[in-house]
Order: sequence, then C-alpha cells, then structure tokens
Amino acid sequence: MDSYTVLHKALAAGHEVFALSFNYGQRHVRELDCAAAVCDELKLSHKIIDITAMNELMAGSSLTDNSIAVAQGHYAEESMKTTVVPNRNMILLSLAIGYAVSIDATAVYYGAHAGDHAIYPDCRPEFVEKMNAVSLIANYQPIPIVAPFLHQNKAEILAAGLALRLDYSNTWTCYVGAEKACGRCGACTERLEAFAANNSTDPLSYVPV
Repeated sequence: MDSYTVLHKALAAGHEVFALSFNYGQRHVRELDCAAAVCDELKLSHKIIDITAMNELMAGSSLTDNSIAVAQGHYAEESMKTTVVPNRNMILLSLAIGYAVSIDATAVYYGAHAGDHAIYPDCRPEFVEKMNAVSLIANYQPIPIVAPFLHQNKAEILAAGLALRLDYSNTWTCYVGAEKACGRCGACTERLEAFAANNSTDPLSYVPV
C-alpha cells in the first residue's frame, strides 16, 4: 500500500520509474504478485530479486518464519516487534542504490512512514537521514533516498492516494499470507483504520470475523 502510493507519486512527478521488489522469504509473498501486476499494467520496468538466502542470517521474525505466529493488534504493542526482520531495509536500500547507480538513475524512492517509527528502527527519520548521507558518498554517483511519507501516517498516505484516484484493490498488506486478508494483524489493523479515517471502504476481501 505504501510502495504503491509512492510509486504513483513518483510517476505523477514525471519520473521514469524502474521498480524493484524483493523476495526475502516473506510469508506474505502475495505482495510480489500485486507488484508485478501493477507494474505490468503500467508498463513499467520491474525486477523481482530473490534474496531468500538472507534468512540463514536473520532469523526470529514472524514474517519469514512460519513457526512464529504473526502478532495481532496495533503496531504500538510490544508483540509487534516479532515482525521485525533484522536489518532488512538497510539491505534492500543498499541493493536498490546499487541498481540505481548501474542504470544511471537519480534517486531511490522509499516508502517508510511515520506509523512505522515506533516499531521499526529502519523506518525512523534518523535511519533514513543517515542512510541517505551514506548513499550520497558510497559511489561516484550520489544517489539520494527520497521518502515522501516519512513524516506522515498511513491515513495520510491513503488520503494522498485517494486524491490520485488510486485503486487499492491492487495492493496487499496482510502479513499472514492467506487467500484473504486476516483483518487482525498489525498491518491489516493499520490499513483498516486508515480507510476508516478517510471515510472510505477498503476494496480488499477479509476473513469474516
């Protein structure tokens, strides 16, 4: 949902976009199918990179280990820390920066937002600022990291997307990875609250309560 909105924000700004998705062994792998379908419809360059081998080094997350239950409820709860994949976004950003250099791109867009700050260290402003500083000196070609929603929450992201008339049935948020969204995990909870805050109805199908 965040990346989908950021993608369209970049397109609306007139940028030529080269989309990247990563298969890091996430149980909600359906998000990759959504990303591929969106990019195919928009006729965008899109690569899905398999980095599942990284799971040998970064264990302990319910997003990559099916033996760990996905926590339910709000992100503010202590239990939601089980969804943290150690150092994930630093790795993904590093790969994206390398790709940007190789194709002479001018920036890397990143979908971090304020709703993630409490739980995910690699979504906090200080992380993004320092990662950006490193990216500007790590190669001969400086690549800025652009995080347009870094100081906005999910409801504000959705508001921006609705203003662009985006169809959020093309997105997937649920962490559980079933046929229908669970409606109970932190990702679903935050998503549903964002739609409610915008007086809108989520077009996704959810498991009946």
